[in-house]
Amino acid sequence: MAQHATGGDATTGAGPVRTDPVPLTDPAEWRRVRQLFPLDTGGAYLNTAAIGSVPTPVLELLGAADREYARNPRDPYADTTLTAARSTLAASYGCAPDEIAITQSATDATTRILHGLDLGPGDEILTTSHECFTVRSPLALLAQRRGVVLRRLDPPVGPAQRAEQIVEMFAAAITDRTRVVQWPAVSLTIGTTFPTRELAELAQRHGLVSVVDGAQLPGQFVLDLHATGVDFLSASGGKYQCGPLGSGILYARNRVLPEHNPAPLPTFWPVVSLTYPVDGVLPPRDSSREPAYDLGALLQQTDSADLSRAAALAAAAHLFDGLGRERVQRYVLGLGDHLRERVIEHWGADRLLSPHDDRRLHSSIVAFQPFSDPADLSEFARFMEFETRMQREHGIAVQCVGFAPQGQPPTFAIRISPHLYNSREEIDQAVEAMRKVAEGFGR
Repeated sequence: MAQHATGGDATTGAGPVRTDPVPLTDPAEWRRVRQLFPLDTGGAYLNTAAIGSVPTPVLELLGAADREYARNPRDPYADTTLTAARSTLAASYGCAPDEIAITQSATDATTRILHGLDLGPGDEILTTSHECFTVRSPLALLAQRRGVVLRRLDPPVGPAQRAEQIVEMFAAAITDRTRVVQWPAVSLTIGTTFPTRELAELAQRHGLVSVVDGAQLPGQFVLDLHATGVDFLSASGGKYQCGPLGSGILYARNRVLPEHNPAPLPTFWPVVSLTYPVDGVLPPRDSSREPAYDLGALLQQTDSADLSRAAALAAAAHLFDGLGRERVQRYVLGLGDHLRERVIEHWGADRLLSPHDDRRLHSSIVAFQPFSDPADLSEFARFMEFETRMQREHGIAVQCVGFAPQGQPPTFAIRISPHLYNSREEIDQAVEAMRKVAEGFGR
C-alpha cells in the first residue's frame, strides 16, 4: 500500500498525543496507548476486521452537536457540508477535500459509487469471490437492475500466494466488454493485501474504472489515496480507524494526476445529493489538476446529517495521525506476522489460508483451518461452534468467515484480526485457547 504519513499534534480532548519515535512494542508506550481505549480487561478482543474499539476521547464527542442544536436550534444545512471533518480526513488519507465524503457506512459508500457509474446492459465488472456483502449486495442490485454482467474471479489462497498471481488473474479476465475492475484492498476473508497500485495501473492501461473496497485500510495502513492511482474507494470508519459506529468514507478521484492516474475522469452521477442542480447541469469534469466543482461537497450534502458522528470520525483520524500512522502500521502488521508464525507452529503451513511467503500481501488479518480434516473446510456449523466456544470458554473474540470459489463448496476459516490495543501476549493466549478448543472437536 502506498505510503502517506501525516504528523501533527492530536488533542481530541485527551491532551496531546506524543509523536516521538518510541515504538509501540515498548511496554510502557503500549500501555499508554492502550489506556485510550475503553475495552474490558477480561479476555481479548481480536475481531477488529468486524468492528474496532472507539477511543474514549472520541466517544465523548458523540451527541455533542445534537445537544448544541437542541439548546440553540438553527438552520443546520450549512454545517452538513462537513468542511472541517472532510479536510481532516483528506489530510490523513492523502487526497483533496473535494474528493472525500463521510457516509453512513462502507456499504453506503460502495453503493453510491457503483450506482453512480455510467453502466448499462452487457457491461462487465470484474470482481472476486472474496468480497464482503458490503460489495456483493450493491453489485447484485446493479446486475439485476441494469443488466450489468458480474464476472467473479477466484484469488489464490494459502501461504504461497503472490502479488503477481493476482495481477495476472485480472489481466487475463479483461475483455472488450469490461468496464470496471473491482477488488478489496485487504480481503475481509483471509487478509490478503491486494496489489492495489499494480491493479490500478492495469485498469488505467485498459481504460477501465477502478473501484476498491478499502474497508480495512484506514487505521491499519498508512494511506495515500492519490498515490494508489484508483478512481474510487470506499472504507469503514468503524473498523481499524476506530471511529464511531455508522461512519464510512467515500473517495472519488476529482482531478487528473499525471504522476498517479493520468486517465480522464470517469463519468459519475452523485445519486444521493441535496445540492445536485434541479435546473441546468453540472459543468463538465475537467481533465486537469483543478476540479470543475467540489464533488465531495456534492456527495456530502444529502439532507440533515449526524454532525457529531462526523466530528468523532475526524477526531479518530486525527488521533491516529498524532500516534504516527507509520508507527501504528509497523506495530499492527507485526502482530499479524507473530500470529501467522504461531499458527504455522501449532497447525502447520498447510492450514494457513492467508499469505505468508510474499510480505507485500501481509496485513494484520490471519485466517486458518483449525481442524485436521480438510472436509471440515465446508462445515459452517463447526466453525460457528468454534467461534462461540472461544468467546464462551475463554473470553476471546474471533470470527468465522467464508468465501465461495466458482463451482466449489463454500470454504470457511477462523479469522483473527488484532489491532494496536492488542499485545503479543494476548495473541499467544488466543493461540493456546484455539488449540484447546480445536482438540475438543471430534468427528
